[in-house]
Amino acid sequence: MVKIVLRERESAQEAVRRLRKIVERSGLKREMRRREYCEKPSEVKRREKNRAIRRAKAQSRPQTGGRA
Repeated sequence: MVKIVLRERESAQEAVRRLRKIVERSGLKREMRRREYCEKPSEVKRREKNRAIRRAKAQSRPQTGGRA
């Protein structure tokens, strides 16, 4: 659970901005989207397998230094 306490002389907008950052860092938003609907176990396995394949491809690619 994410809690936020208003600081002294902190506006509501600043507190909401701070809350948004905390929620984003904690991964809560991603988790909520993932649980938004029921996913079949076969879909979960397929998604994880595809993610592992993409990760392996990215690691095998030579790293470039960016712009030259």
